[in-house]
Amino acid sequence: MGGARSAGRALAALLLAASVLSAALLAPGGSPTPDLDKKKPVELKMDQALLLIHNELPRTNLTVYWNFDRCYHCLLQVLASVSQGRKAGEPGVAAVAVSTQHWSILQLNDTAEDKEVCRLEYKFGEFGNYSLLVKHVRDGVSEIACDLVVNKEPADSNLPVGIAFLVGMALIIVLSILRFLLSLEDFQNWISKAINSRETDRLINSELGSPSRASDPQPEAWRRSAAPLRLRCVDTFRGMALTIMVFVNYGGGKYWYFKHSSWNGLTVADLVFPWFVFIMGASIFLSMTSILQRGCSKFRLLGKIAWRSFLLICIGIFVVNPNYCLGPLSWEKARIPGVLQRLGATYFVVAALELLFARPVPETCASERSCFSLLDITASWPQWLFVLILEGVCGYLGPGGIGDGGRYWNCTGGAAGYVDRLLLGDQHLYQHPSSTVLYHTEVAYDPEGILGTFNSIMMAFLGVQAGKILLYYKDQTRGILIRFAAWGCLLGLVSVALTKASENEGFIPVNKNLWSVSYVTTLSSLAFLILLALYPVVDVKGLWTGAPFFYPGMNSILVYVGHEVFANYFPFQWKLGDQQSHKEHLVQNVVATALWVLIAYVLYRKKVFWKI
Repeated sequence: MGGARSAGRALAALLLAASVLSAALLAPGGSPTPDLDKKKPVELKMDQALLLIHNELPRTNLTVYWNFDRCYHCLLQVLASVSQGRKAGEPGVAAVAVSTQHWSILQLNDTAEDKEVCRLEYKFGEFGNYSLLVKHVRDGVSEIACDLVVNKEPADSNLPVGIAFLVGMALIIVLSILRFLLSLEDFQNWISKAINSRETDRLINSELGSPSRASDPQPEAWRRSAAPLRLRCVDTFRGMALTIMVFVNYGGGKYWYFKHSSWNGLTVADLVFPWFVFIMGASIFLSMTSILQRGCSKFRLLGKIAWRSFLLICIGIFVVNPNYCLGPLSWEKARIPGVLQRLGATYFVVAALELLFARPVPETCASERSCFSLLDITASWPQWLFVLILEGVCGYLGPGGIGDGGRYWNCTGGAAGYVDRLLLGDQHLYQHPSSTVLYHTEVAYDPEGILGTFNSIMMAFLGVQAGKILLYYKDQTRGILIRFAAWGCLLGLVSVALTKASENEGFIPVNKNLWSVSYVTTLSSLAFLILLALYPVVDVKGLWTGAPFFYPGMNSILVYVGHEVFANYFPFQWKLGDQQSHKEHLVQNVVATALWVLIAYVLYRKKVFWKI
């Protein structure tokens, strides 16, 4: 019977992956061969379009400058030079490939006089064919017009993402409704009478029947149990962040919004690591309180904290320095910072801080834990003081390179980059930061550097606050939801004030590379609001079990390390027929992510967990 149950759920997971796979395969959005001018052949790559620049100005050579509008205060880069026509009435033509990821700024200058002729902004579409006609207007000789014409419509490369998302959501909804129906006694009786099969009745009861026989305890059982508090919404949230992390680390279909922001701003890829840190903070408080209540001494627990932090850092250094088939790794070029290293350092500081000022959680003081009580905050004032002091470190916040007019070319990250290069050395940092994409930076910069760890400590401590709310008010659902909503709104307002509700114009912009304060408050605000949605649905009402995200959330270290180590191995990666197709990359990355979710599910069923 257990084998049938496992096979059924495994089949459901495979059906989900197969449906998403088929949707992506059937959807348009590949890389069509553009109809190019034979005299000006340009081989287009992913996220590029063809632009034909026609210079119809007599006796005038043009220089075309270009950049993304998202490149803040950036120097324009030379895109092409367009000479005058060789014959009267025959324009000079230059064919260039332009990026389609963001809006583009085009500026045309008279080469001889270095004088601006015209300037325009436009959002090109992938594999589109465009012409830019530069000519004198008919009504006057001195006035110049720059008209952009679409020769061939671009492909909708985002369609596979939309279809895959809708199909996946539809399957999750259908399976959830089916699971709910099968849990109803009347529906079970109807199925039994219709099929008239004793084996079917046994299968339904064992799969989704009474809570006393289910292998996954129901939410009411978890809350009423005398065992240490473990909330399913916490593991579900962790699993959601981890699943998205695996997908974006594998490439995210090569879409720009599934990659990290070049500097300021937020993409999907920028969301997941802070959420993982936030949930780690919540888990620190919940697990530490449970261990202390069982009689473990603080000194022994501190030893466990230090050992776990050390292991995370060591495993992290192993993961970020893959050298499996290239011989011995040179320590002179080994990267030191990384995701697990940041987690290890953050875990040690936050856990040790909580251990130092740990207080027993009140058991019978309902009057003090009313909806207006601030006990969860006032009891932690020393920790709050320490964390807020850490936020006093700041300085230049720009990307360097061509940003800010090129005035700070080798100052990527300001103080954060300087401290890392001073203490760790250029060779031990990440050599290909995301700032190179837009800002053409040339110095090494590590987004998991030393100063950024201070703000990740703040992120984890806000997670600790969430854990305290869940434990201090565990019998008051309304109180928990009010506090989650209050924290979410408060932190959101702080983010609006710090950023002035803009990407680049605020006092402290949202920035993942720096882990800026506004980045922490923004992601923490979203984290509280997500828990606000998950807690009543998953733990209070039991309307959703958290599947499939719950399973990788229960084995997060194994899934993270595994997906990094085996990233380049089949079946997580294979040779694609068209390397310039978003569709094929999306299929590969979705299948790889689904496989890790399935692996996590199988390990959960077999009760295999990797704990450090």
